[in-house]
Amino acid sequence: MEQFTPKLVGARVKRREDRRLLTGQGAYTDDHRPSGLLYAAFLRSPYAHARIVRLDPAAARSLAGVATVMTGEELARLVKPVRAGSNMRDYKTTSWPPLAVGKVRHVGEAVAVVVAESRYLAEDALEQIDVDYEPLPTVADAQAASEPQAALLHEEVGTNVLLTRQFAQGEVDAAIAGAEVRVRERFRFHRHAAICMENRGCLAEYHAGTGALTLRSATQCPGLLRDVLADLLDLPEHCVRVVAADVGGGFGAKSSLYPEELTLCAITRLLARPVKWISDRREDLLTSTQAWDEVVEAELALRADGTIVGLRAEVTTDIGAYSIYPWTATVEPVQTISFLPGPYRVPHYRGRTRGVATCKAPLGPYRGVGRPITTFVMEGLMDRAARRLGMDPVELRLRNYIREEEFPYKTPSGIVWDQASLTACMHKAREALDYEATRQWQRQAREEGRWVGIGFATYIELTGVGSAIPVSPGMPISTGTEAAFIRVDPSGTVTAAFSVAPQGQGHETALAQVVADALGVSFQDVRVICGDTAVAPHGTGTYASRSAVLAGGAAILAGRALREKTLQIAGHLLETNPADLDIQDGRIFVRGKLERGIPFREIARAAYGGLRRLPKDMEPGLEVTRFYDPYYGTASSATHVAVVEVDRETYEVKIHRYVVVEDCGRIINPLIVEGQVRGGVAQGIGAALYEEVVYDEEGQLLTGTLMDYLVPTAAELIPIEVHHLETPSPTTLGGFRGMGEGGTIGAPAAIANAVSDALSPLGIEITELPITPERLFRLMRGTNELS
Repeated sequence: MEQFTPKLVGARVKRREDRRLLTGQGAYTDDHRPSGLLYAAFLRSPYAHARIVRLDPAAARSLAGVATVMTGEELARLVKPVRAGSNMRDYKTTSWPPLAVGKVRHVGEAVAVVVAESRYLAEDALEQIDVDYEPLPTVADAQAASEPQAALLHEEVGTNVLLTRQFAQGEVDAAIAGAEVRVRERFRFHRHAAICMENRGCLAEYHAGTGALTLRSATQCPGLLRDVLADLLDLPEHCVRVVAADVGGGFGAKSSLYPEELTLCAITRLLARPVKWISDRREDLLTSTQAWDEVVEAELALRADGTIVGLRAEVTTDIGAYSIYPWTATVEPVQTISFLPGPYRVPHYRGRTRGVATCKAPLGPYRGVGRPITTFVMEGLMDRAARRLGMDPVELRLRNYIREEEFPYKTPSGIVWDQASLTACMHKAREALDYEATRQWQRQAREEGRWVGIGFATYIELTGVGSAIPVSPGMPISTGTEAAFIRVDPSGTVTAAFSVAPQGQGHETALAQVVADALGVSFQDVRVICGDTAVAPHGTGTYASRSAVLAGGAAILAGRALREKTLQIAGHLLETNPADLDIQDGRIFVRGKLERGIPFREIARAAYGGLRRLPKDMEPGLEVTRFYDPYYGTASSATHVAVVEVDRETYEVKIHRYVVVEDCGRIINPLIVEGQVRGGVAQGIGAALYEEVVYDEEGQLLTGTLMDYLVPTAAELIPIEVHHLETPSPTTLGGFRGMGEGGTIGAPAAIANAVSDALSPLGIEITELPITPERLFRLMRGTNELS
């Protein structure tokens, strides 16, 4: 790629948005209270699977202060149902009405909505809606749901298995049959929820005079929402605006279209008054998309010297009741088999997956999407193979990593890794840990009767995905480009607008650093606006570790274009060749003659001062829009190391040390990167040790509060040691790679391997996450430790 010489990029610049957010000056969805505001509340099904026999809203409609009550059948006349289509073979498209029509498919599905003058009135009116349900057989287990005799959630497709997919390379069965060493395991990664500081919510406004619809939403993807809302509501796209100003966390769960957003948009058009809905925590846990919930049966084969010869896996994913838009139900199960070989050379491979509908909240993307599971499985198999071979687990990994000279490397599923620092990350991790000394400490601790272990996990992930492949397999919409609009006003200050929508990542700071470097102005003179489709050029949003790569690349292109025009104007005013000029800190000067220069603001004034001050045939103004498509995307990689101890009395897992060595290319802001890594690891620790969504056999959610659904707090975490390798990507502008998901990808596997290592003298292997004390206690049964 063309050389990008940074000055601000790479600097530890403090996040400029933090002062606003930490002092209560943020602009979240619930902070907006337009005149005439109404409040919505949703009546939700208490049944996991039932027919709606009768729904009578008359008593609720008669209450003072109630503006309207709407049922699913009534809403269906105003808006089309969501149908998340896919080009993938063996995928079955189903409908998801914004309010249930005919039957409900999971506890918490909305069957009616009340809109009233206050939230309290709306929630009181819900109790006046009379609904009769006819319970149907609950489909709560993916394996049982896939059986031919199982009750169907979507009768129109004739099965609960909504998708199947296979990736294959070579002759895997023959390779495994002839291998000297084989390790096989059944892994279980339980269901997970995204716990954001801000619950989901939205506010819809309609201006009857102009026909303009505005949706303010706690969403990651304002551009995607704008496009689909225009389609489902039959509105011109230029009449739909979606705003995601400040959003309190997303983690993938806020990247999909939700029924509440569609419902409020339809109702505000009907009433011509603004309507708001803000969920509470239980409602959020009941209805927001959930993650993972997969069973993976995998077998790894190696030669006696430790060289991998083959890998095969069968994956069953519980996708919940509906296929989400736009990612579809394929997003988790297909990515699992796509990424399963991980950072290793696997000559023979077969991965099969199926996604099965059950009576649970829909499955959707969550930080890492498939890769926390694939890393847990593959790294677990590598440790088991190392124990079988009597080989150090680090040595086994180093022997099988994709080598530097093999990049770009095409995986068995067709993914292309441009470059990754796999071996270098592992060597650095060993050094940072002081591996030999830590192993010696472990031996001494074991002699004292303590259960201590060391776990490694290496991953490689695809980030900044361009248009070559869809972010979610088979997804028919393009997500491969982003754009930057940059305008210099006559005073010389700069406004840059992007369609990416931050939820705490630091976009306002990081993108300002990129723009300032590309244009040659000071950081203080750049203002970044994100998440408003009326201001930003067309794009989609923030997800899949893409913002730094795509928005950063677009910022470089737009900044360079403005820089070139600025130098041409300056050359005209200074009567010198523009090629002899440079821009630094908002001043244009002749190289080697700093005294001969002109302030940037003078160029800006000239740009808007008419043709007499500009070079011949130059258009006035100083603004530009540029789009960027990295096409394939770029790889990021890391090695995580966990040192843990299992308490012999309580079976609690205590983390003693946690080390991360990552390579996310050229780092825009190390402070932001380290914050993202540590936050991701914290969520990965939650997945490894605490967090689990639990439903009973009737499909009732048992973890509907934060007293039941456990998330790690500061008390459960330790300082995370973060080390950087900085290898610029050879395929992206700026050399940037994505890194927002990596902490969550590596942590569950590293901790699981560390616990397995701690308990290896007892012959215990960790196959199920999270690793709760109860599960460890049950694993101890049958050993001499419980007698």
